[in-house]
This record gives sequence, C-alpha cells and structure tokens, in this order.
Amino acid sequence: MLEHDEPGVTMPIRSAVRRRIAAVTGAVMITAVMTACSGHAHVDIDLPTQVDAAFADDTQSQLEAAVQFAMAATGSTGAIVGVWAPWSGEWVGAVGDASVDDTFRAATVTRAMICDVLYETVDAGTVSLGDPVVDYVGSVAGLSADVTLGDLCDGTSGLGSYRASLLGAFLNTPARVWNPNELVAYGIGAMDASLTGTTWRDSDAGYVLLGLALQKATGKSPADLLEDDVFEPLGLDDTSLPGDAAAAAGDPVLTGTVAQTGADGALQCDAPTDLTVLSASMGSTDSGVVSTIEDLATYTRALATGALVSDDSGRFDEPLSVGSDQPSWFTSAGGAYQAGSLIGQYGSIPGYMTASFTDPDTGLTVAVVLNDSAASDRIAAYLAWELAAIASKAPAASGQTAPDAGLPWTAQQQHDSIAALAICPTS
Repeated sequence: MLEHDEPGVTMPIRSAVRRRIAAVTGAVMITAVMTACSGHAHVDIDLPTQVDAAFADDTQSQLEAAVQFAMAATGSTGAIVGVWAPWSGEWVGAVGDASVDDTFRAATVTRAMICDVLYETVDAGTVSLGDPVVDYVGSVAGLSADVTLGDLCDGTSGLGSYRASLLGAFLNTPARVWNPNELVAYGIGAMDASLTGTTWRDSDAGYVLLGLALQKATGKSPADLLEDDVFEPLGLDDTSLPGDAAAAAGDPVLTGTVAQTGADGALQCDAPTDLTVLSASMGSTDSGVVSTIEDLATYTRALATGALVSDDSGRFDEPLSVGSDQPSWFTSAGGAYQAGSLIGQYGSIPGYMTASFTDPDTGLTVAVVLNDSAASDRIAAYLAWELAAIASKAPAASGQTAPDAGLPWTAQQQHDSIAALAICPTS
C-alpha cells in the first residue's frame, strides 16, 4: 500500500470491469470489426490474453489512492482511468465529476496518431520519411530544406513551439479559430537549425506542420486521414479530430477546466475556469483529437505493438534522449515516448491532461485523463507510471502467471514526483 496523505476532499469512485478482449490460443487478438461497406481493413492487435477479473482489493486501493492524490495536486474535479494487467485484472474507473463513458481531449496523443498516418503514407509509396517538408509546403517562409517529414515525426526538426507564446490567448479566447500556418510560424520563428536531424526538441508546431504536409501529399484533410488510417481500422468509434468550430469534446463529456490566478495573486484551485468548449484548431494535428478512455487504451496498444505500420518500419529503433536532466530509460521516437518497457504519449491541451502507455510484451496498459490543465502535464505521465508500477506488481489471478519483467522506477518515486509539482493543496 502506498503511504501518503489522503486528499482533503473525498470523491466518489465509480468502477466498471468489462470484458473487452477476446481470447485466442496463446495470445489475444484485439479486433476492430468494420462494417461491410467501409472498405478499410480491420487491424488486429497481438497482445497477451487479458484475464476477465478485477484487481485484488489491495491493488485496487492503491490505484484509487494514487488517482485521488494526483487529482488533489492538480485541482482536478474529475478523472477517468483505465489500468489493464493481462495476468491479474483490470480497472476502468471514474473518480469525482466524471463517467467512464465521457469524451475528453486526448491532447498530444494526437502526435503519435499523425505519425501513424505518415508511416502508412510511406507504406503506400506516396511519400518517404526523407522527403524535404518544403516539397509539400513550400509556401512556409523560413523553413529549412534540410527538415524532412521524418524529422517532424521524430521531433528532430529543430522547430520551436507556439504554446508558450499563445497560451494566454488560448485561455482567454477559447472559441477563436486558429490558422495552422499561423501556429507553424511561431515554431519556425523559434527554430534552432543546429538541432535538425540530430536532437529531439519538443515542438507542437512540428506536428501541425506534419499534418499540413500530409494534407498536401494526399489531397485529404487531416481529419479524414486520421479517420481512414487510424480510427476506422482500429474501431475507435468515439475518437475524432473535430472541426474548427468551438464545441465540447463530445456527449457525454468530461468537463475541462484550468485553475487561474485570481485578483489576489493566488491560484484559484477551488474556482477553475471552465474550458470544456473550445476550438480544436489550437491543437490541430498536435493535440486536437478527442477520445474516450477505452478508445485511448485500444489506440495505445496498437501504437506500442506497431499494428498500423509495416513490420520493418523501424519507427522505434533509434530513440533519442528527451533531455540531459531526464533518466536514461525515458526517450522519444516516432511521435511517441518510451518509458522503460512502456510506449505511449502524454501531454495537455487547455482543460485536460492525458497520458497513455502500453508494454508491447506484457500487455500492461494504463490510460488516464485529469480535467484541469493548470499544472505541469508531466503529472499525467507520472500518474500513468505510478499506476503502471502498482499494476506491474499485481498478483497473478488463478491460472495465470505474472511476467518477470519490471519497470525502472517505483510507485513511490512517481508519487513523489507528482507531489513535487503539485499546485494545489494535497492534504
């Protein structure tokens, strides 16, 4: 059992253990069944069989306590969580002001999805990873001819980000429609050409530019590309890239909020600003997708196992460090992060912070969303990793065998990392 102070507010917990995975001899094939008229082949995700059981009470208590602490640390009033350990059990739960069926903004998981589109477009022979981006979006002023499509996906373009410059505008005018070229311009204005092709750099503008390049290369909108190449093949019926008009993520929806500084200079953790309704254009193909917890988990399983791309894609073969101050087990490649044996993404968009990771060998999967984006979005990653550490130690269910592989961190270490970034009282 984790030892920490309980959050100051007791929040109701609603759980649902659901049989979502069909067992096949030796492995499970998570199959997205397509309609007869769709024309798009379904995709199977090959992972160990998920036992049809809830976690043991002690494991469940630890998972719930971890979520409640992260909610208190971020000022979130709602969270949706899914944890799946194939050998032990599963928990799909909503805490506080949330329901397990709520739609929310998937944030930078969108990056991995647009990279899926890139790799599928490469497989189709339409583009190559080494193609200069200017071949497709030559009208973007200041873009170096050295930047390739692969660089945009890998985060090695050298482009900067637009979020720091525009966050105030996003929060104050959430309904504003943003031109993707304007977002990209901020990234090019902060470009460091010395990093191109060699060094990872967090760049939201790079993934927006990748969406524009793929649109030019294929003649299809980013929303259609994601639908045809990612959502439909995986059966993600509740996932989409919305249009530019301001709207909620879906219906039912998890309310999105952000705690802001009041007139007295203090952060208003108890009175956050409602940002449920906003224009997805501020995230575009970097962070604009909306989803549900079940869809998010299914997608991350596909991402981690490479289900949507060719076996020889090499997408995760040469991961790069994400910073000299980060542990050696935390790297990035192909629009995704690798944390120990886990592959996934994390990040935020005004109103939400999200993380989702899967171990492609054991099938361990964790997906989380918190409904306040004021704190560092690293908390979402730390929560996912804390939950993964707890679940990785879960005892095997009857007739099952727990895997030998472990994670290079403990649940307590990730819990402490959340505490260090807390912006609201946790006790």
